[in-house]
Order: sequence, then C-alpha cells, then structure tokens
Amino acid sequence: MNLETLLDIFDNNGCSRVYVKNLSPNDNSKNQVYLAGSFDILNVFPINEIIADSSGKWKKDRFKASVSFSWIQEDSSIYPAPNAQLILYPKYPEVRFSGFLARCHNPPSSLMTQRLEGRLLFLAANKLGKIFGHVSDPNCTITKEFNNLSELSQHGVFKVIDVPSSQNSKLLLLKELTRIHDLGWITSKRLSTEGLVIPCKSSNCGGYTLEAELGITPNGYSEPDYLGWELKQFGVQNFQKIYRSVITLMTPEPNGGIYKEEGVEAFIRKFGYPDLRGRKDRINFGGIHKVGIRHPRTKLRMELIGFDNSINKIKQTDGRIALIDDYGTEAASWSFTSLIKHWNRKHNQACFIPSISLTVPERKYHFGSNIILGEGTDFIFVLNELFKGNIYYDPGIKLENASTKPKSKRRSQFRTKSSSLINLYQNHELIQL
Repeated sequence: MNLETLLDIFDNNGCSRVYVKNLSPNDNSKNQVYLAGSFDILNVFPINEIIADSSGKWKKDRFKASVSFSWIQEDSSIYPAPNAQLILYPKYPEVRFSGFLARCHNPPSSLMTQRLEGRLLFLAANKLGKIFGHVSDPNCTITKEFNNLSELSQHGVFKVIDVPSSQNSKLLLLKELTRIHDLGWITSKRLSTEGLVIPCKSSNCGGYTLEAELGITPNGYSEPDYLGWELKQFGVQNFQKIYRSVITLMTPEPNGGIYKEEGVEAFIRKFGYPDLRGRKDRINFGGIHKVGIRHPRTKLRMELIGFDNSINKIKQTDGRIALIDDYGTEAASWSFTSLIKHWNRKHNQACFIPSISLTVPERKYHFGSNIILGEGTDFIFVLNELFKGNIYYDPGIKLENASTKPKSKRRSQFRTKSSSLINLYQNHELIQL
C-alpha cells in the first residue's frame, strides 16, 4: 500500500480529512496514545457514549468515551476494534486513545505494542460518526511518502491531509448562502422526512425555511447540518445590527433531578407558576436563569457543580449544570458528560445567519448577507460563559388543562446574545457575502 491508496480508502468510507500523528515511543497499547491537551479533539473524532469512570484510583478523575473505530490493514481490509475508547482526563486536561487492540480480529499489534519512534498514526472520521485508522512502519512506503509532503496544516499534535475528493466546505457554504440571500423574500416552508416541500406557518420557521433551501431533511443524527457546518438562523430587525440578537445555542432535555426522576408534570407543578397572561388552568415554567442568581418566580438558582472557573477545569466527572431550590434539592440538571458530546461534535464549525421575517399577507423570510462563522470550540468555553452569565437557561415549559386533562410541553433552551459568540470559538469571523 502507498499513501495514495490509503487516502482513497479513507475517501471511499466518507472521510474528508485525515489526521496524522508521528507516534512517540510512549504512544502504545500499554501507555495509551496521546491525542490532545484539551477536549476540542472531540470536534474531530466523534464519540458514542461518555461516562464518568468511577473505578479504583480514577474515581471522579476521568471520563471514558466509546467510539466506533476500525483499523485499515495493509491489504486494504477493515477490522472493527470494538473496545476502542477515548480517555478524558479533565484535571490536566488531556485526551488519550485506548483499547484499540482488544477483541479486534486483525489488529496492528506488532506496531502498537512496542516503543518505536517514527511510526505514523492516520485517523479520520466520516459524517456517520465512524472512525478509521491505520498505523505505518517507520520504513514503509506510506511513511516515506508522507514525510516528503510539505505545507500541511496543523491541528494540535496532528498534521492534516484533505482527501482527493474533498472540497472546500467553507467556500461551498458561502456560495449557497449568497444564492439564498439573492433570492430575496422566500415563502416559509420546510422539508418533510421524505424530502417534500410543505408549508410552515409557525413563528419558528426561519430555520426550517433555510434548511429547505439547502435541501436538509430532518434526521435523528446529532451531526452538523450542512457540509460539516452547524447552521443557526436567528431573527433580526436590521441586517446591519446582527450583534444585538438572542441566539438559541442548544436545546438539551435535563437528564437529572426531579424533572428526570418524577417527570415534567411533577416538575412544573412543584416549581411552576400561574400563567402571567391569565390563561386559565395553565402553569408555566420560564424566565431567564443565570448561574448564582435565584429566579423570583421559580425560586430556583442555577449552579455549575464540579467546574472551577479560576483554573478553567472540570474538577468532578459527575459535574453538571443544576437548578437548585432553597433547600438544596436539584429540580433539574444536565450532566457535563451529555453536554460535552453534544456541544463539541455539533458546534466545531458553526454558521450564524440573520433573517428578517414578514407575516402579512403570508409568512416570508429574507436571509442576510452579513453572517457569523465560528470555528474551533471547547465545552470549557461554554462553562465559562455560563459562569459569567453570558449563556443562560431560558425555558418555555408549560402545563395546560392542569386540573382536567393535563398536557405538558417541553422546551429547554440555553441562549446567548450574538455579541457573545466571539467567546465560544477559537476563530470568529464576520463575513459579507
């Protein structure tokens, strides 16, 4: 096998970018393989599930994240490594690769069990969340060809190669957004799961209309929307003042507290309040909740448990965002483990598109030519912004017909002002299409 053949295999498996690390002697199956000094590597290599490791001396000191990983061998065959996982050490922070030989029918044991300098590890992921890897001997053709390459970009400890068929996703995205802006007013619409264009009449149809223009159909994947970019449409009054708007960053459901243990109805009845507009038999749970501030209506305050803002580190692997009442009871909580997985994979490359809407005689949207691009993120950035109050919890949860036939509606959302986006990304651009 040569380098061109290897890159073709990555390409044929849906990978657009290959990350290459020159392995040190310590990078082996015994000591694990060092991948990164921050959790932003999860932007590149998707995880399936992340749990706090409570075993032995590591209790509350590390996370384990399973991955769908397979080895590419010299004969081009592919062998799954079902025990492969990423180990996340928040104390340092540090991310290592482990378990990549166990239960694999044909692993590269001869190269990954020894302390040998000059080996190369090739890793790449596709949009379905599968990771493929290959390790090359210091004296083989692939290694020699790679070492002769020049002007490769760098991502942490990795050199980066774009595979043959990959295109510049950023340029393609901007080209499409320019086309959509030039269309002017677009009638509100959305795509069905079958790809059919259907009317959209609710007040939150801006995002659906944009996705319909880009041919994005609804799916259950927790993946970026378009060519590896997460798209966030947000409403404005004036295209020249896009840094004065509120943006919904994510909408995760609580996975702890009374909300999870007793259900949303019990949660609303305990912490909600009568509808402020006087709508009968309705209980609401809403309002802006910020870290350290007690909300006057819900009587809950939001806290970051297990995060030390003074050193920007997660101190406890059971850490969480929590809503807590005056007696210390957790009304609802979101574990760091669940949010890390969601945030890093979905938001590594994000595009924020402003829109102006009309409702008469029919709902229409016009998408702006000033857009915001954010590249490179880390969940630590989110925790910092939460601590500062720049990101806040702003739910719209309600219980209708509370005394007869109760019907609940869930809407948990974390929001921020567009002016704060610069703090969430390593690279932030305002682009005029």
